[in-house]
Amino acid sequence: MEARYPSESLTTLTDLVLPGETNPLNNLFGGELLARMDRAAGIAAGRHSRRIVVTASVNHVAFNQAIPLGSVVTVEAKVSRAFTSSMEVIIDVWVEDRQSGDRTKVNEAIYTFVAVNETGSPVPVPPIQPQTDLEKQRYEAALRRKQLSLVLAGKMKPDDATELKALFI
Repeated sequence: MEARYPSESLTTLTDLVLPGETNPLNNLFGGELLARMDRAAGIAAGRHSRRIVVTASVNHVAFNQAIPLGSVVTVEAKVSRAFTSSMEVIIDVWVEDRQSGDRTKVNEAIYTFVAVNETGSPVPVPPIQPQTDLEKQRYEAALRRKQLSLVLAGKMKPDDATELKALFI
């Protein structure tokens, strides 16, 4: 399979925060943001794999800043690394100042998706070829995160997690 660039999976969703999507403090519900991130990440994983994809895990979510009612919110998702049938997708969430147009990163997340066939069985996905410095950093970090997850799940021996071990040596 021919490698693909992370930019080929880039998915951008922009929307307003409406009154029915807010909590009593008039900030976007966390669950609403999670749904938006899941949709963007799923589209990105589908663009990369050109297959049906399912959410395998939500590995990290940081709600760093509240998103107020009326905000223009942009969710950007991009595949950071592909493994055999799984893909790590990094999501950045931005709020736009409607007067200046300046954007501020307010939240982030890392999801894992698996490509499947019509019967739900995992299928291979193309590898990723990172281009920018940030894409290269995220690509390398994805392997360490995967190794940590496998070690914690008892599916990999700590001594076999070479990239993860290298952080501590």
